Amino acid sequence: MTPIEDAAIGSVVVVGTGLIGTSIALALRQRDVRVFLADRDPAAVRLARELGAGEDWTGDSRADLAVVAVPPQFVAQQLLDLQKRDAARVYTDVASVKVLPLAQAAQLGCDLTAYVAGHPLAGRERSGPAAARADLFLGRPWAYCPTPEAAPEAVAAVEGLIALCGGNAVRVDAGEHDRAVAVVSHAPHVTAAAVAARLAEAPDAALGLSGQGVRDVTRIAASDPALWTGILSGNAIPVAEVLEAVVADLSAAARALRALAGDGNAVGDVTDLLSRGVAGTSRIPGKHGGPARTYAVVQVVIGDRPGELARLVQAAGETGVNIEDIRLEHAPGLPVGAAELYVQPEAAAALTEGLRERGWQVPTS
Repeated sequence: MTPIEDAAIGSVVVVGTGLIGTSIALALRQRDVRVFLADRDPAAVRLARELGAGEDWTGDSRADLAVVAVPPQFVAQQLLDLQKRDAARVYTDVASVKVLPLAQAAQLGCDLTAYVAGHPLAGRERSGPAAARADLFLGRPWAYCPTPEAAPEAVAAVEGLIALCGGNAVRVDAGEHDRAVAVVSHAPHVTAAAVAARLAEAPDAALGLSGQGVRDVTRIAASDPALWTGILSGNAIPVAEVLEAVVADLSAAARALRALAGDGNAVGDVTDLLSRGVAGTSRIPGKHGGPARTYAVVQVVIGDRPGELARLVQAAGETGVNIEDIRLEHAPGLPVGAAELYVQPEAAAALTEGLRERGWQVPTS
């Protein structure tokens, strides 16, 4: 294989034009990087191309970087195929597990000096190129896991890719990565699916009472089951260990609730679990990666009509208050909903007054 020259990225081959691959391509095109697209599904490549993600890859020229955006179990073979074609100077992947692809790549005899495994921790419950967004990775952690064999130039090139896409580069050992994503991504997905599965046979009366809470808990459960089966099978043991700990907590809570129904005194395990849940939630980093901030919430009644949200955001901007986050809650069966505007506590009064002056209905807390 030709030696790695430098870390400059002028051209990239993206193999796999799903959500992540196409989003990377779109982000790179915004930075004037030439992007070549490949996928076993011609329709996916065509759609990604029509979205402006790049051009068809013919394999005639060697790119600076190749991004392997396929499920974890196929990464190593795809990497080997690309390296046999001398498709790029440097190679990376975006699979959500890292130990499996690295082990398989070594077993197949891939050139590990030019390969740096990666994983952008960003996504959506929708899949495919139609769901792709150029800003998907802005400010999001992007793990990369260089092996001792990886050339410094290859590491620098992958760091350059992450920067071009707007991600936050996090260098981490592959095993540590897999244990971490089991806690913060993979096990939560299975847990959300377990809760959502209860809704499949729930009576209509129960679904009619559903609110934002159940939507928050189950949102990620709407993702592609086939995709997630591949992800979970590639990180099976760490995920199983987390799920077993969750099951132990839930079983203890269930026993306590049954006892509570009997004598009214056995509430300790339930309170303990709820308290540890509060403690865990407080450790989730805030929007800029630092400690989580406590924001004030200004709730505004908003009509379910085109342009209403844009009008509200414009009105909020006119008050001079920075909106930290926005969430929408719909009123079932009604043409209105509520927009929850998250702001610094000291700015809540000014925002409330400013919106009311502009004709918006802001209920009293």
